Amino acid sequence: MSRRRAVITGIGPITCIGYGVDGFWNGILAEQSGITRISTFDPKPFQVSCAGEIRNWNAEDFFSPQRLKRLDRYAQFAVASAQLALDEAGIKYSRERPQHRIGVSFGTALGGVCKAEDQHIRYLKKGVRGVNPMLAIQVFGGSAHSNIAIEFGFRGVGTTNSNSCASGTVSVGEALRYIRDDFADVIVAGGAEAPLATLTIGAFDIIKTMSRWDGDPVFACRPFDRLRDGFVMGEGAASLIVEELEHARARGAHIYAEVLGYSLNNDAFHMTAPLPSGESCIRAMRDALTDAQLAPEQINYINAHASSTQLNDSTETAAIKDVFGEHARHIAVSGTKGYHAHPLGATGAIEAAICALALDRQWLPPTINYQNPDPACDLDVVPNHGRSGELNFVMSNSFGFGGINACVVLGSVHD
Repeated sequence: MSRRRAVITGIGPITCIGYGVDGFWNGILAEQSGITRISTFDPKPFQVSCAGEIRNWNAEDFFSPQRLKRLDRYAQFAVASAQLALDEAGIKYSRERPQHRIGVSFGTALGGVCKAEDQHIRYLKKGVRGVNPMLAIQVFGGSAHSNIAIEFGFRGVGTTNSNSCASGTVSVGEALRYIRDDFADVIVAGGAEAPLATLTIGAFDIIKTMSRWDGDPVFACRPFDRLRDGFVMGEGAASLIVEELEHARARGAHIYAEVLGYSLNNDAFHMTAPLPSGESCIRAMRDALTDAQLAPEQINYINAHASSTQLNDSTETAAIKDVFGEHARHIAVSGTKGYHAHPLGATGAIEAAICALALDRQWLPPTINYQNPDPACDLDVVPNHGRSGELNFVMSNSFGFGGINACVVLGSVHD
């Protein structure tokens, strides 16, 4: 019996380089970073000053004033990105006519923690009466998939995972499983994050994982560059419509890519540092290839986790060489966080969107801000400028805090 197949038919990014498929892809083609100085609060108490802020966000474009009272910024990004993806895919939805064969698989690292931070300040100033009465339903991570389900009438499987920086990739991988195992015909898969507040920035600054670059903000995130000095936090979301292949064909949907394989494991080593041997990253990539029923030599492009930390980028490079051997020299491997920063649990979904669009447009996105080659990262990182390329199969890696490793493999649809 053949496996049910899952394809991507809609994409809804909300990032600091653009919204929607066209805005986002134009941002990628511009080959310019969306990272700026932090403006939502005064970053002077910290050594971190840059972030991937979404500065022109207008929630009223998506929600009524009454609906907005129940949605914090994180949930706004989640629901709006889902709407962008659904509309782009041509999926019909209605709260009045709920659907049981459409589900939601979402991811976030921190959920509504920044809303909680804001409300705690209000509590200290005004007491309990100063706290938003909707706080209890805004702060929990599961508000993402719950609000998407409520907004669009989706009564199928629903979940929000919180697997740190791998959350978005896990959401896409689990969507593949739900489609394969016949839990649903359509899954809204994605991730959302709105972490740019003082306590969150301060917490990550304390553990010295973030870039302390104080020059032009656009150069703060430098994947694979010898002078990289940490990741740059961002905010945003991306949703992908993952749909059963024949269901998509029957309605004449445009298919960006097929979701072919998925893996998930843990280093069981350290909360912030990768396993030095890279053993679990290696196994994650190999397991994803096995699930996709592909040989390493068939992969044309890898969107690396490439967080712009010294340890991550060099460890990931070594792991890629181990998995792909001699073929590693012939694979384009770019790190795209220089564009959109690192919106934690949303990043894997954003990068899966980039992979699907790369397959659809047959174009390799570059690693921007690459100025100083690092012998420890001696791959074809597609430096600074993208290029056309024949792409059939691509891989997206997400290696998060807690030692969580997730990979997805996408490909062009082949009968």
